[in-house]
Amino acid sequence: MKKENIMIIGAGPCGSLLALRLAQLGYNITVYEKRPDLRNTDISAGKSINLALSDRGLKAMQMVGVTDKVKELCIPMNGRMIHPNQEENFLSPYSGLKEEYINSISRTDLNALLIDEAEKMPNVSIHFNQECLSVDLEKTQASFQDYQTKETYHKTADLIFGTDGAGSALRKSMMDSHEFLFSYSQDYLTHGYKELSIEPNAKGEFQLYKNALHIWPRKENMLIALPNLDGSFTVTLFLAYKTGEHNFNNLTTPEKVESYFKEFYPDACALMPNLGKEFFENPTGTLGTVKCTPWQSYGKTLLMGDAAHAIVPFYGQGMNASFEDVVVFNEALKKHQGNWEDTFNRYEKMRKKDTDAIADLAIDNFHEMKAHTAAPIFQEKRKLETAFEENTPKEYASKYRLVTFQEEIGYAEAMAKGRAQDKAILQLIAENKINNKMSLQEKLNLVQEQTQKILTEKDLLAY
Repeated sequence: MKKENIMIIGAGPCGSLLALRLAQLGYNITVYEKRPDLRNTDISAGKSINLALSDRGLKAMQMVGVTDKVKELCIPMNGRMIHPNQEENFLSPYSGLKEEYINSISRTDLNALLIDEAEKMPNVSIHFNQECLSVDLEKTQASFQDYQTKETYHKTADLIFGTDGAGSALRKSMMDSHEFLFSYSQDYLTHGYKELSIEPNAKGEFQLYKNALHIWPRKENMLIALPNLDGSFTVTLFLAYKTGEHNFNNLTTPEKVESYFKEFYPDACALMPNLGKEFFENPTGTLGTVKCTPWQSYGKTLLMGDAAHAIVPFYGQGMNASFEDVVVFNEALKKHQGNWEDTFNRYEKMRKKDTDAIADLAIDNFHEMKAHTAAPIFQEKRKLETAFEENTPKEYASKYRLVTFQEEIGYAEAMAKGRAQDKAILQLIAENKINNKMSLQEKLNLVQEQTQKILTEKDLLAY
């Protein structure tokens, strides 16, 4: 069969993975990336939230044969280390099973590895500093501008994939087209983020517990920290732009920033001597959700990754979802090889409900992380779920475990079951229907019965 010439716009994690996979299948791949080559230039300082690689993303790494190389870049995180303001820190496990954990990984290191692997393929070429200006959807022709020469030029291909992120040029061209109906929404949180750091100590050692995602929940705002291979932590402050007593609009001097941190994040502040400098040098990032449909036009162009479904980072699934896109697309391609329009349509039908679900779950988790993780009822719920998973892992999986460690089910199914379970447990705890006199199996039976009742009621309401 003829192997098409495929253009990919965007060489981020999703685009470089897609290039590698399609090249492995024999297609001729040309990638255009508007940024410089990140292997030679530091382009992410102060702007990149560390990535949490979990089972869905690892499944994609296995598909292209780079799992072992990727794992060398990972630091396992077994749970959330919660830092209450005036109480003892405690570890909240992600799962009742020790073999289930997420991995902290540098966005730059992972992206560089995938670009290296793609460039090893003889049928892949990658061009940096080339900004896509627009795409002629019917002619599959893209217009570019070279950042250095400022030259504008056109390139054509048999197919064009847009993996160019939340500000996708391909998606904009689809929006601007009047030839078909295109629906689009972009919703911002009232919060932004600022990337900071905790450096290793004088011996090069971690200054916080290494194998956890650290969270300082403060109801309206929060701080998180993820470990890096060099002994440092990437710290991210999530703060309202203009509401509340402290926000990005009124933290206007290093003194005000340090005073705020000493009051709300004292143990972190003690480890951040460069706080004032970093706060004003690093940019403030926005947090938004993008949903759109259709993802394809004329059976010739397709949106994938953040270009199709950007989400906020609070479930640690943004990159994992984009990597899973490539896995699902690979399945659709096998089913309809040779008919691209059918492939694209099947892919979107298989994927859209799940990407909508993880977008909603990520917003849910934002509120859970900043406000609920330190609440006594939430801690009681997590202890009960952890006990269920430790003792009856085949009978019970928490919402987090369904989303993060059970890649065989879609996000939409995980969301429906997980939300029902959460509601069931919280109701039972609040109504004192679960007590210490009951065996663990009795508690589980009660939770499962209540969960099924909630799911059934939800099904009835759908009609």
